[in-house]
Amino acid sequence: MLRLGRREFDAHEPVIMAIVNRTPDSFYDQGATFRDEPALARVAEAVSEGAAIIDIGGVKAGPGEEVTAEEEARRTVGFVAEVRRRFPDVIISVDTWRHEVGEAVCEAGADLLNDAWGGVDPRLAEVAGRFGVGLVCTHAGGTRPRTRPHRVAYDDVMADILSVTRGLAERAVSLGVPRESVLIDPGHDFGKNTRHSLEATRRLGEMVSTGWPVLVSLSNKDFVGETLDKPVKERVLGTLATTAVSAWLGARVYRVHEVAETRQILDMVASIAGHRPPAVARRGLA
Repeated sequence: MLRLGRREFDAHEPVIMAIVNRTPDSFYDQGATFRDEPALARVAEAVSEGAAIIDIGGVKAGPGEEVTAEEEARRTVGFVAEVRRRFPDVIISVDTWRHEVGEAVCEAGADLLNDAWGGVDPRLAEVAGRFGVGLVCTHAGGTRPRTRPHRVAYDDVMADILSVTRGLAERAVSLGVPRESVLIDPGHDFGKNTRHSLEATRRLGEMVSTGWPVLVSLSNKDFVGETLDKPVKERVLGTLATTAVSAWLGARVYRVHEVAETRQILDMVASIAGHRPPAVARRGLA
């Protein structure tokens, strides 16, 4: 079972996490949700399209201008509180690696801390345990926050992913994070080249077999762009193909920009797998 915030999800229920970046320089939307009202409108739209989780980030993942913990908190804490007020049942996630920010957003009502940089600040898991919120444990290959991988190499990338994420997950539980609220993430593009990310996708079933629910963050990433030789704005089809493969292999949570399109992909895969009946079944029955 997966439990996040007030929600419980059964074993075959895919969960969509919608991205809402509170940054002026995000790689995909270029700051479209930096201001409060567009960001709140994005939350409303994502929820209406089927997102169960809203993932709020205050720092661009890639290199760029320095963002202090104070500035990151300024961009996220008040917004978390307002989303909690307007959408009391939505699961609020915050994408941060800093324990100071994690503590502030949990006090404001966050349900989940999305640690995309693989435990670089070990105190973040302590915060999640103290507040009893969920935690995403990500493989980042030892990469420092906001840096790009350079000639990274693994003897076996999936073996490293499994070792790191399971270790982070077990530590989180030992610190008080509810076991049913811990997720593991292979960290596509984080500390990886394109071939590593493709292999992580191909072998995702090995992560699923650990028993920890798997989150994938695939949306419009560089490994999709390099695989198809497409710029950022032309990666949706590649992202959705990767989403379908990940769903077939058993991923549980999908961090995305395109909520409605992802919902259709997940519903279709679930129906093919026999976990969801068709929405309408008239053909050949009249």
